[in-house]
Amino acid sequence: MAWNEPGGNRNDQDPWGGGNRGGDQGPPDIDEALKKGMEKLNSLFGGGRGSNSSRSNGSGGGGAAAGGIFVLLLLVFVIVAVFQSVYTVNERERAVVLRFGKYSDTIGPGLQFKIPFIDKVQMVDVTRVRSANSQGHMLTEDENIVEVVLQVQYVVSDPRAFVLDIRDAERTLDYAIDSALRHEVGSSELNQVLTEGRSALAIRVQERLQQFLVNYKSGLSVSKVNIEDTYAPKEVQAAFRDVQSAIEDEQREINQAEQYKNKIVPEARGGAQRILEEASAYKEEVIAKAEGETTRFLKLLAVYEDAPEVTRERMYIDTLQKVMSKASKVVVDVQGGNNMMYLPLDKLLERAPASLNVPSFRSDASSVDIQALADRVLEELRSRPTTTTSRRGR
Repeated sequence: MAWNEPGGNRNDQDPWGGGNRGGDQGPPDIDEALKKGMEKLNSLFGGGRGSNSSRSNGSGGGGAAAGGIFVLLLLVFVIVAVFQSVYTVNERERAVVLRFGKYSDTIGPGLQFKIPFIDKVQMVDVTRVRSANSQGHMLTEDENIVEVVLQVQYVVSDPRAFVLDIRDAERTLDYAIDSALRHEVGSSELNQVLTEGRSALAIRVQERLQQFLVNYKSGLSVSKVNIEDTYAPKEVQAAFRDVQSAIEDEQREINQAEQYKNKIVPEARGGAQRILEEASAYKEEVIAKAEGETTRFLKLLAVYEDAPEVTRERMYIDTLQKVMSKASKVVVDVQGGNNMMYLPLDKLLERAPASLNVPSFRSDASSVDIQALADRVLEELRSRPTTTTSRRGR
């Protein structure tokens, strides 16, 4: 039966120690309750054992048990505090230590220590390359709408600023990317954004974005900006494709013209240089030949002055050699006669005796024995004056 059930309220079951009040069920005495509570707390911490001589042996054993529990809890607290005071920072991370909520230090890799329950440590990965994407319609400088798809790669360069100086670094980065991209696209023409100007646009966006992040003290550093795609709105894509095709055709024609130019101009320059060199060589040849003729003439003049007749005869024979070497038939005008003699040299050489050792007639002057030919011609001329004289007499 419960202590507070009617008819069963005994003194040994009354927690308030009110004793038998003659069946009075009113509220307990507050002062008495507080006194008993304080006595239980003193016994829990091991105090008041000797002062209360009326305490029974059972209540003394309960105080000893409470003291043991307190020691056990204290030991557990010390162990937890020891474990909480040791932590490890790996090579990829930096630890930002806050002491009572205020920045204390930035810790590098290794086994580190902190004040338990006072220091708070936040790990920041400073080597991982993170990425953020952006996409949207933007207005160009020439008032055209273009869709740009952008990816930004970045790392945490300042752990303290990343943790403390800005509330949400990733969201701030998204806003900064959108602002930098719209600013640079708004300063560029549509053709530049859609074609060869994309790489330059990415560089300008990266520079402006990094400046924004430095001004915001975000602790982030942009590694690279990639413009993955740029295209016109769907409603005008067909027209833009035609324009792009025309631009590509123009560029192709320009490239072909440049290729033809690069082929023709060197050939023309080479031909001009060859003509100049040939003219220079011809000039040198003519000058050398003239100088040689002059030298030969001067030497021949000296010989002619010593022996005119012999030199004249020799010159006549040389001239005759040059002329006869190029002709197979000769017409001779006999002095004092009306008839002209026809000398078929090729036939004469064929009838020449073998003892003369005259080779067959050819146009090559070096293969004809001019002296033998001259003797044959003179012999023919000596045999013909008689016939000519007889014809005159008639």
